[in-house]
Amino acid sequence: MRNIICIDLKSFFASCECVERKLNPFKTPLIVADPKRGKGSITLAVTPYLKKLGVKSRGRVYEIPKNIKNIIVASPRMSLYIKKSKEVVNIYLDYVSSEDLHVYSIDEVFIDITNYLKMYQKTDLEIAQEILSMIKKKTGLTATCGIGPNLFLAKVAMDTEAKLNESCIAKWSYHDVKNKLWQITPLSKVWGIGPKMEKKLNALGIFKIKDLALFDKSKLIEKFGIIGEELWNHANGIDLAKISELKVPPKNKSYSLSQILYKDYNGENVKLIIKEMVSLITLRLRENNKLTSSVYFSINYSKAYGGGFSKNVKLDVPTNLEKDIYDVCFNIFQSFYNGYPIRKVSIALSKLSENRGIQLNLFDNTIIKKDKLNNTIANIKNKLGKNSILKASSLLTDSTIKIRNEKIGGHHK
Repeated sequence: MRNIICIDLKSFFASCECVERKLNPFKTPLIVADPKRGKGSITLAVTPYLKKLGVKSRGRVYEIPKNIKNIIVASPRMSLYIKKSKEVVNIYLDYVSSEDLHVYSIDEVFIDITNYLKMYQKTDLEIAQEILSMIKKKTGLTATCGIGPNLFLAKVAMDTEAKLNESCIAKWSYHDVKNKLWQITPLSKVWGIGPKMEKKLNALGIFKIKDLALFDKSKLIEKFGIIGEELWNHANGIDLAKISELKVPPKNKSYSLSQILYKDYNGENVKLIIKEMVSLITLRLRENNKLTSSVYFSINYSKAYGGGFSKNVKLDVPTNLEKDIYDVCFNIFQSFYNGYPIRKVSIALSKLSENRGIQLNLFDNTIIKKDKLNNTIANIKNKLGKNSILKASSLLTDSTIKIRNEKIGGHHK
C-alpha cells in the first residue's frame, strides 16, 4: 500500500487570470475565451463563482445565462498558465523528488509521499494540507486534493469528494470502496470512463460502479481486452500502477520532449503539434550531431477519459531527418488513436549514435538534399534564434511552437 496524493488546481486558467487582476475567483464572474470569435466561442475555463451558478467550463459563450451581469472575458494566455504551472510544480519539488512526482496535466499531479512520512514526521493528510496552504500563499491559487492507497483511489477521491469539501481534501482507503466508490453513478464520473465507454457498459446493464465491480471479469476482458481488466480492477479499488511506471525511463542517453496542451486537441489539429515537436527534437539531434534508431511516441487523453497509448519503434537505419521521425510518430498515432480528446503528447529518441556521415538509400536519391537543407536551417536557428525560421503552419491558432520557443526554449526535458 502506498500513500498517494492527487492535486488539482481549481479552475486553473480562470483563477490565473483572476490572480493577475488581483480578483477573487470565488466572487468574480470571469471566463477564459477568445473574444474575437464572438458568442460562439468555447469557454476554456470559468471561475468557481460561475460554476456555482451553473456555467459549464466547456460550453459556448452564448449559453451563459443572460441574468449574469458584468462578465469579464479573458483571452487565453498559455504563456501565463505555463509560468504559473511551473511555479506550483516547484512547490511540489520542495517536498518530494522528481522521481515521486508525475505531472498529469498542466494543472494536475500525482505525488507518492510514502517515503516522506517518517522524514517529515507527519501524516499524508498533514503533508497535503501543508502543500495546499503553500500553493495558496505563494501563487494565490486554490487546489483540491485526493489521498488514497493507490493512484486510482486518490484521483477518484479528489474528483468526487474533495471538490465538495470545505477543506478541499478527501482521503479514501480500501474500506471506502464499497460505501463510496461503488455508489458512484453515472459511470463517467469516474476517471478512465468516458461517455463512449459509459454507453457500452450501460448496454451490458452496468450503470453503477458496483455493477461493474460485480460483473464477470472474464466477459469484460473478452469484450474490451486489457481495458476490460483494468475497468474491473479499478471498480474494485485495485490499481497496481506506480508513479515510476508513468514516466519514460531512458535506458540510455536520450532526448525527450513532452507537451501538456492547454485545451483538448483531436485527430486533426494534434497533427500540427506532433509536427512541431518533431521539428524541435530533431533540431536537438542535429545540434549535437546525433542519430537515433529508436523512437518512442505517447498520447495521453484528457482527464475526463484518462488513459492513452504509447509505443516504441526501432529503426532499421539511424536518422536525424524530421520527415523520418514524423512518419514513425504519425503511423503510431493512426494505428492507436480512438478519437478521444488529447491533452498530452510525448516523444523520446534513444539509442543515439554519432553522425559520422550520410547513409545513402538506393530508393531515395533526395537524402543528400534533405540533409543539407536541415543543416542549413539548424545553423540559422542557432545563430538567430529558434523563431527565426518557422513554417507557415506556425501562424495557425492551434500552433504552440512560437510560445514554447520563447518561454521554455523548445528543448528536451
